[in-house]
Amino acid sequence: MNKLKLKNLGISISLVIVLTGCNVFGPKPNDPAYAPVPPEQLKPPINLSGSIYQEGYAMSLFEDKRARRVGDILTITLEEAYASEKEAVTTLSKNTDATMANPTIMNSTPQFKVPGILPLADNENNNLNTSYDMQRGFDSDASSEQSNSLTGSISVTVASVMPNGNLVVRGEKWLTLNRGDEFIRITGIVRPDDINTDNTVSSTRVADARITYSGKGEVADSNAVGWLAKFFFTALWPL
Repeated sequence: MNKLKLKNLGISISLVIVLTGCNVFGPKPNDPAYAPVPPEQLKPPINLSGSIYQEGYAMSLFEDKRARRVGDILTITLEEAYASEKEAVTTLSKNTDATMANPTIMNSTPQFKVPGILPLADNENNNLNTSYDMQRGFDSDASSEQSNSLTGSISVTVASVMPNGNLVVRGEKWLTLNRGDEFIRITGIVRPDDINTDNTVSSTRVADARITYSGKGEVADSNAVGWLAKFFFTALWPL
């Protein structure tokens, strides 16, 4: 195999790695961390014939239909709004000035010649008189301002019920648009008392919430910074 074939093979492998990496590291639907409870985990109630009351077949005639068991559906109303602002100004300055006069030893001022090194005349002498002046300064100014909001609703399922009665919920929603996909994912813990009568709960009432809103496709890729450009914005870049 000649060098040209090896070069073409290396280029082909690089392209495959790059294209595969885009698909591997991108978001995928049906993530297990946000997937509904599998049907095999939803055990049907035991059917005991001949009994008036059977566990799991109870009918709630007077209470609200709120999510309380594994597999039940709950609607979360997204009401997220955040704003942050930060500003920092730092100024450092330091000046150093020192002078050391030629010392006097036994009523005599020492002087010396440096022949062959410094172009000194016969009547020019050096002494120990020394002085230096050093100045240092640092000035920086930084500011950051950010505002985010997210509204809407998403229906999730109850993944598990904690011993204290709180519900662990999770779910995702994917929207396929003309030039890409948009998705929203959420997981967290909901207290049954915070669920409204219409089986909805505000996202501000979800504890340990993980909310993700993003997308994939041509539009999302056009707004993303390439891996090489990211390197120049990291702390690894020395300039």
